[in-house]
Amino acid sequence: MAGAMVRLSAYALLLSTMVLAVTAVAPYPKHPVPNNKKSKCKVEKYDKCFNSEHVCPYDCPGGDCVVDCVSCKPICKCDLPGAVCQDPRFIGGDGITFYFHGKKDHDFCLVSDSNLHINARFIGRRNQNMMRDFTWVQSIGAIFDSHKLYIGALKTSTWDDSVDRLAVTIDGEPIELALSAGAKWESNGVSITRSRNTNSITIEVEGNFKITANVVPITEEESRIHNYGITQEDCFAHLELGFKFYSLSSEVNGVLGQTYGKDYTSKVNMSAVMPVMGGTLKFLNSALFSADCSVSRFGLEAPGTAGSEIAGLECGSSMEGRGIVCKK
Repeated sequence: MAGAMVRLSAYALLLSTMVLAVTAVAPYPKHPVPNNKKSKCKVEKYDKCFNSEHVCPYDCPGGDCVVDCVSCKPICKCDLPGAVCQDPRFIGGDGITFYFHGKKDHDFCLVSDSNLHINARFIGRRNQNMMRDFTWVQSIGAIFDSHKLYIGALKTSTWDDSVDRLAVTIDGEPIELALSAGAKWESNGVSITRSRNTNSITIEVEGNFKITANVVPITEEESRIHNYGITQEDCFAHLELGFKFYSLSSEVNGVLGQTYGKDYTSKVNMSAVMPVMGGTLKFLNSALFSADCSVSRFGLEAPGTAGSEIAGLECGSSMEGRGIVCKK
């Protein structure tokens, strides 16, 4: 009987450890209150779904979602191809989910093509038990044509969503937008629009790319679930991003960019609870507006475009899990 009790205790301990391990990499923390944000299908050709309003899933990061007009169901924005959210969790152009942890206080190349180079500055906290950093994207720097675009989250101690913590500059000049949803700035094919009164914008460069950016904090609940160790001195405000590209070449590279390449095949271990992409050194840049990572394509002649093929895809998901189904 004593031996059986020992074996039972050992099994219980093992089971508890497995539960803790799964909890540590849960894709989304559960929010303590229901999500009250809503979204509509905005594509008229789907007449059965067009303009129908849906409540966003309660576990969407930041509460934000879009309606997939094909399935007529709401999908978290962070589950769409081109999304970069959380610790950074990527949805590639191929619809496959992966994580890229990088390293805190360093800059990494997200996208590099002949006329577009996008870097991200990672911030984070060291996790001694995991021997890596918890990281988030604090800012991005995009180089296109002869311009430099900066989007960043300002350092914040206590979070208040009514206070705008977004910083945007073009060629070093700050862009000031009224604190009102729909407020817009335009110049030379570049438009910047507030999606909400604060902390959410859409930036579009005609014929090149569109970026949606939201500033969000690490909440106490997220910190508790994932053991981030966030204190009241810094809530690690960071960016949750969505990218759409209009004219990528077939040779595009970068952590996210490579997934839009013509012959790209994912090398991440999809059987893992947290499929992680390696290659930290080859994506490392010396500064936010440098294009000196070893996979840089910026300024090189483009052999062909992949963006038109990707832009012609309709993507959505009608099932649970990590995948996004894309079709022409």
